[in-house]
Amino acid sequence: MKRNKPVDVHFVDSYLAALLAQASHRISAEFHAVVRKHGFSVSEWRTLATLSDGRAVSIGRLAEFTLSKQPTLTRLLDRMQRRGQVQRLPHASDGRVTLVRITPAGRRKVAALIRLAERHEQRVLQPFGLRRSQDLKSMLRGIIRLHTGGPRR
Repeated sequence: MKRNKPVDVHFVDSYLAALLAQASHRISAEFHAVVRKHGFSVSEWRTLATLSDGRAVSIGRLAEFTLSKQPTLTRLLDRMQRRGQVQRLPHASDGRVTLVRITPAGRRKVAALIRLAERHEQRVLQPFGLRRSQDLKSMLRGIIRLHTGGPRR
């Protein structure tokens, strides 16, 4: 006997991309309110958080990490560089590539917000326990790795 789907179940209630987007939007919106309260734009936060480990990153990769268009990010980096939060560096072997690194001033500015982000993440994941939270992050990193570089054929 064929079982019918319950009428109240919508496609997007079980579609991975929709679930990821909804979860990201809701969790991010909660924290973005904190970001703005601390005087950052969401783009500034994403940029400084991405650079917070001190490694230099190409502007192209930084745009991917921060979910920004490159021209928009370039204008943001101009402002952040004028404020002494980031610095641009030439790539060692490719003159077409510009790298960006956080400055000590930028690191100081974002440090408290990173601690708040870590606490926010703990509150979000606490109901699921440590193991399931680690598994979720591992699966998401795997999905990102598998789907980096555009659509597969």
